Amino acid sequence: MTIGKIIDGKAYAAGLRDTVAEGVAAFTAQAGRKPGLAVVLVGEDPASSVYVRSKGKMTVAVGMESYEFKRPVTIGQDDLLDLIAELNQDDRIDGILVQLPLPSHIDESSVIAAIDPAKDVDGFHVVNAGRLATGQEALVPCTPMGCIMLLKDELGDLSGLEAVVVGRSNIVGKPMAQLLLAESCTVTIAHSRTRDLASIVHRADIVVAAVGRAEMVKGEWIKPGATVIDVGINRVTDTEDGKSRIVGDVATAEALAHVRAITPVPGGVGPMTIAVLLRNTLVAAHARAGLPKPEGL
Repeated sequence: MTIGKIIDGKAYAAGLRDTVAEGVAAFTAQAGRKPGLAVVLVGEDPASSVYVRSKGKMTVAVGMESYEFKRPVTIGQDDLLDLIAELNQDDRIDGILVQLPLPSHIDESSVIAAIDPAKDVDGFHVVNAGRLATGQEALVPCTPMGCIMLLKDELGDLSGLEAVVVGRSNIVGKPMAQLLLAESCTVTIAHSRTRDLASIVHRADIVVAAVGRAEMVKGEWIKPGATVIDVGINRVTDTEDGKSRIVGDVATAEALAHVRAITPVPGGVGPMTIAVLLRNTLVAAHARAGLPKPEGL
């Protein structure tokens, strides 16, 4: 029995960060300043705090300026919007990222809408979503952009392939479908309420699973030779020893007998997300400085 290839997201992300670092050095020499990324963290959520620290380290490692703005969980929405307004006007800052989720008393959509679309390195602003949907230059959400990079690295030209995206979120599912359309794929968006999901997934040359349910996509659903990108990050507890582990949205052990290639969880899509965030910040810095988009990105 042939076992499918495990796609090494860590290795690709490391290469992307190296490319970004070269671009940052060139930008700094040309513009006379480093690109700057501002991260806003509200509250003390442990997972968010770890993620923000990791982003900060990697931002500095590629030669950018990292700015962190920590605010208490009790901050009012108006005060948070005032902070974003200040960052929009700050010429040192090319990218603004507000770490989600926000406390329940703050309206996330209002906060995202307040970010200057030119500095929206998360790609969540409706202006960037609209540009992506209409085939224009846009800052694209980091996770789907990372997925497309891994797919093109593995498969080359994606034109004409049938792709199924399982999940319809604004953060992954919808922009993923737009990126696949831009590569001339035939795209179906499925989700947890899709009827006969197994047969729809089985048609696909490319499966992107981003539904947020542990191992929901079964191995026998996968068409032989398909390439699978597993975006899911789910913590499950083993009944025998009570230990928890991280699994994706795809039953990977089953799927390996069917796929051409698959991203592991962890170590697949996850490392790409921060690498693409750095890429987006460099792209935003070039656009703000009136410079052409950096080569290779």
